Amino acid sequence: MAEYRAGFVSIVGRPNVGKSTLTNALVGEKVAITSSKPQTTRRAIRGIVHRDHGQLILVDTPGLHRPRTLLGERLNSLVQSTLGDVDVIAFCVPANEPIGPGDRYINEQLDQYPRAKKVAIVTKTDATSKSKVAEQLLAVSQLREWATIVPVSAPRGEQLEVLVDELLTLMPESDQPLYPAETLTDEDVTDRIAEFVREAALEGVSDELPHSIAVTVDDMIERDDKDLVEIYANLIVERDSQKGIIIGKGGARLREVGATARTQIEQLLGRKVYLALHVKVAKDWQRDPKQLGRLGF
Repeated sequence: MAEYRAGFVSIVGRPNVGKSTLTNALVGEKVAITSSKPQTTRRAIRGIVHRDHGQLILVDTPGLHRPRTLLGERLNSLVQSTLGDVDVIAFCVPANEPIGPGDRYINEQLDQYPRAKKVAIVTKTDATSKSKVAEQLLAVSQLREWATIVPVSAPRGEQLEVLVDELLTLMPESDQPLYPAETLTDEDVTDRIAEFVREAALEGVSDELPHSIAVTVDDMIERDDKDLVEIYANLIVERDSQKGIIIGKGGARLREVGATARTQIEQLLGRKVYLALHVKVAKDWQRDPKQLGRLGF
């Protein structure tokens, strides 16, 4: 009988290479928010992949990058502290973009973590031709000695089981699972709700705005008489002009954000939701240590 293996995998790569999409596809449920905007992920989110012969705890990290704000520095240090504790570091490179300075920068950073085995994942294979995927596999193989290199398409589910099997063979043996079978993430419900609101707010906004958006959940009230959960949340931005963008003409944009987020929150909670959103300005919060602390960074 094959021995049971369990351990931690940190998924790294520059912003917007498909790390969160891959995490969700492997877990089989949405545990990390996704967006076409870089640096969507701001916490080390753990998704848990269960198989009969093992368990993978996936840590989806913020994209490693050269930081420009105090928030950026704290996100980088979060990634670095995460990488010090994992069994495998999985480095994602998209199939449809040439290897660039950002990829090389991260590849160099991996030398700081000699304990972890290194795996390369070529993502977004559905977005380019087979010959381009082959070229990228060759280019990635020349970056360093990898324990394995796996090309995948998370949206199409291609090669995901191959990746899970490869990762499990690299995990330490374990007497038992590290998490119970029904656990898919160790993110608490309030954090997941805040993230769904932030994801909805990120869609369709201009490039400079995503980094300026934070979300807090002030209150959750269960109304058993109506089988309803009331949720009161704040969208926090850095300037009054950004507040106007989020609210939109006559509040239309904010209503859209609320409707999109509410659909996902209702799926998560399995109940009807009343969602009240307020937009607040916290001037330059990304650069302010006190405000970052209050927002959990």
